[in-house]
Amino acid sequence: MQVTETLSEGLKRGFTVTVPAVELEGKRDARLKEVAANLNLPGFRPGKVPVSLARQRYGAAVWGEVIEQAVSDSIRAVFDERGLRPAGQPQVDLVSGQEDDGKDLEFKVESEILPEIAVPDLSGLALTRLKATVSDEAVDKALADIAQRGRNFEVIEEVRPAAKGDVVAIDFVGKRDGVPFDGGTAEDVNVEIGGEGFIPGFAEQIEGMKPGEEKIITVTFPADYGAAELAGQEATFDIKAKQLKKAVDAEINDDLAKSIGFETLDQLKDLIRKQISGEYDQLTRLRIKRDLLDALAGKADFEAPAGMVESEFQQIWARVESDRNAGQLDDEDKEKDEDTLRADYRKIAERRVKLGLLLAEIGRKNGITVSSEELGRAVRAEAMRYQGQEQQVFEFFQKNPQAAEGLRGPIFENKVVDYLIELATVTDKEVTPDELSDIPAADI
Repeated sequence: MQVTETLSEGLKRGFTVTVPAVELEGKRDARLKEVAANLNLPGFRPGKVPVSLARQRYGAAVWGEVIEQAVSDSIRAVFDERGLRPAGQPQVDLVSGQEDDGKDLEFKVESEILPEIAVPDLSGLALTRLKATVSDEAVDKALADIAQRGRNFEVIEEVRPAAKGDVVAIDFVGKRDGVPFDGGTAEDVNVEIGGEGFIPGFAEQIEGMKPGEEKIITVTFPADYGAAELAGQEATFDIKAKQLKKAVDAEINDDLAKSIGFETLDQLKDLIRKQISGEYDQLTRLRIKRDLLDALAGKADFEAPAGMVESEFQQIWARVESDRNAGQLDDEDKEKDEDTLRADYRKIAERRVKLGLLLAEIGRKNGITVSSEELGRAVRAEAMRYQGQEQQVFEFFQKNPQAAEGLRGPIFENKVVDYLIELATVTDKEVTPDELSDIPAADI
């Protein structure tokens, strides 16, 4: 194999590679012998089919296999011998040798390479771990929410206008341009005056109605409404008020606990406390990981491959555009022009790529790997997210190993983060739940 370097600019490398025809022909002949030995053709005993006949029938396909394998092996050898690691799939351009015509295989290959990454001194790494304690008030609030969800509705016999806090049982028919639309008709629906859960402006216009009254109201669906054909659109609703009711929350006692599968109220309280504590633990983990990445970002002093940055940026930008189309951009981003917004998110993409490469290098140099057992647990956890479809998810991962490999990255990153947190000097700090959940925006 002959190799000539044709490009060396920054992280870009290019080579022209020549593989002698005689080498390829030897591999072709060996492969054709294997094919012939396994052919079953009329008139020939098993294993006695002539190689010439195998070449006549399968020569082109075998030559394609040989060329593909030769290109793959040659590229690997070229980069390995020079200590280079491609940053993505190399670009290959075949010059000659595609046909089995006695010519040498010649091809050009270009690729960005991963930069040389020096793992920084991490001995002085200091982090603060924010922690919050579950208060009795938080448990009581969760219990109140459960009681509110389990509330009953008692009919108000007095005939009077509906006021805030009342619940009105209504029938309604939604229309656009005078024509009822799908999903816009319902009967005996409870609407709380001043409550949430309906289109903005819907419940407000029912306030003051008496049982038996009818009214037409006009509302505008939110821009991010789930049904795309209604999002941002104006519609009318024919309303008929039928009953006034008042909501009565369930009493917080053992009976409430039993209604949702617990023996006592204390058991329910214990579960609520554990669940809230688990949520706090996740926030604690998120905050210390954010602080760790911020500290590492300042130490990622190397060039990021432009192709990786562009790929990351395109993924980020697709989400930004989706949020913008749905009217869900952050207030800060809404004030920025297109060029500024793109520049800011490109910086975020570059930061993410650099941090990913630095974490990967720290993991590689410290022998951190993801075991098959850990990957299997991740697949099972992913399957559990789709109740009733677990078997289909398992089968999907079995048929698509690359999808399962996609779970490896987050596991590896978390293991490296855990390693670095163990290495750091960590100071615990007690904060309020609000302080714990007040996560600052990522540095760009």
